[in-house]
Amino acid sequence: MRTFSSYGPVDKKRHFYVPRDNQIDKIYNQLVDGHYLTVWAPRQCGKTWLMNEVYHKICENKQYHALKLDLENLKHYDHTEKIIENISKRIIKKLKISIDETIHMGVFEFLFTKEVLTKPLILILDEFDSLDEKTISFIVSIFRNIYHTRLRDNTGAHENEYLLHGVALIGVRSVVGIEHVKGSPFNIQRSIRIPNLSFDETRKLFQCYVNETDHLINQDVIERIYRETCGQPGLVSWLGELITEGYDQYQPDYSKPITMKEFDEIYVDAIHLLPNNTILNILSKATQPPYTEFILELFNTKAAFPFRFDDKQTNFLYMNGVIDYSKKIENKAPTIKFSSPFVQKRLFNYFSYDYFKNIGDTVTPFEDLSHMITDVSIHMKNLIIRYENYLKKNQEWLFKQAPRRSDLKIYEAIYHFNLFVYLVNLFENYETVVWPEFPTGNGKVDILIKHSNKLYALEIKSFKDKPGFEKALKQASKYAKTLKLDVIYLVVFVESIDKKHRNMYEKKHHIPDQGIDIDVVFVDIAH
Repeated sequence: MRTFSSYGPVDKKRHFYVPRDNQIDKIYNQLVDGHYLTVWAPRQCGKTWLMNEVYHKICENKQYHALKLDLENLKHYDHTEKIIENISKRIIKKLKISIDETIHMGVFEFLFTKEVLTKPLILILDEFDSLDEKTISFIVSIFRNIYHTRLRDNTGAHENEYLLHGVALIGVRSVVGIEHVKGSPFNIQRSIRIPNLSFDETRKLFQCYVNETDHLINQDVIERIYRETCGQPGLVSWLGELITEGYDQYQPDYSKPITMKEFDEIYVDAIHLLPNNTILNILSKATQPPYTEFILELFNTKAAFPFRFDDKQTNFLYMNGVIDYSKKIENKAPTIKFSSPFVQKRLFNYFSYDYFKNIGDTVTPFEDLSHMITDVSIHMKNLIIRYENYLKKNQEWLFKQAPRRSDLKIYEAIYHFNLFVYLVNLFENYETVVWPEFPTGNGKVDILIKHSNKLYALEIKSFKDKPGFEKALKQASKYAKTLKLDVIYLVVFVESIDKKHRNMYEKKHHIPDQGIDIDVVFVDIAH
């Protein structure tokens, strides 16, 4: 029986897969038409598998030589000449070329001439961007010269001086990206990004499992997996693997359909407990300087940040699957969002517990908390007032090592991380669950608390101005409606607030047409 493939290229005989014929045909047609391409996507998005399918399709076309080389092992070589010699020898061996010359760097370009090749060649180089900058520059300079020579001669694919007909360079980054300080010489290529799975493709992937096993998966589980991963192939398949095969802490019951109950169980472990190479790679990229500060800014709830591909940090994080961009609205520039709710949750948890391994005492011995927590309910406003007092009492040491912006103010996100850890710690000995949600994909964060089978929702914002506050009220109302709640709490962090403005803003706002109350509580973070 086949299984889900959560890491490495898919084997169609061993793994569930979706054909992706449209993507395969698109790349195949462009290569056959003589284009030079860069094919890129973050890790575990199916680049290698898809290009293997393209390669096999080209092999069926007898008009062309087809050659696909994996270059990842060459990243350990420390000299461009050695790398080029290695690639040249592999081309000669794979194509069974007879050549009298000693193999050296100068031979590389000669291998693509009509004196050597018997018919046009389509060349696919996988893991191309794993090579060093100097080697990349050398290779693409050769390809650029060949391409322009072909355009100049214009004598037909079989009569050209060079028979390198089509090229695909596969990598995480697009090769012509911002990282090339001197500018890429490969300015004649087309850039193709391998997209995530669509919802329909995600559904078909799980339907393959159901068809082969007769083990049903509820539709809402598939929808949730797609929503949490945004169709990222490696993460979709990993969650599929966990929920259908199980692991030490969870064993599926194959006599019953997979429901949201089972998914929630494995999802908690996927967030907090289980290692996965795809997500670990994403976390490693997002949590290294200077990208850490950039990510902290993205957790800002005051405003969205414009997506600019030519910004180095945006480019790097986008290429590595940490962030994505939102759709344009009314001709406005797209804005940055996290690549998926799953990635955002993992990052939020990472930073929360990294910055606040110790938050001090949230409860003193024998303290009576009945004014805010009972066996059946939480008085949320009293709880947040208590948290504000906790901040005032402990902020001198609590934020001593906290990262700061260039204006020396603590990043807004640091307070949100702290509130989350505080709540988790406070409810540690209760049968209460606390978790973050990110309904929009940008910096907006909500903290959900389930206590005595009742759900409480805290929408977290930072106060900027009155229009922003009014917008937050509307957002909170919509979110409450989504959660089917008649009360939601808008927790607003502010640098300072006097009694007059607290009385003006800190009150219950009723939305009569929706039957929703928004209870506003301010948290004054003034030092």
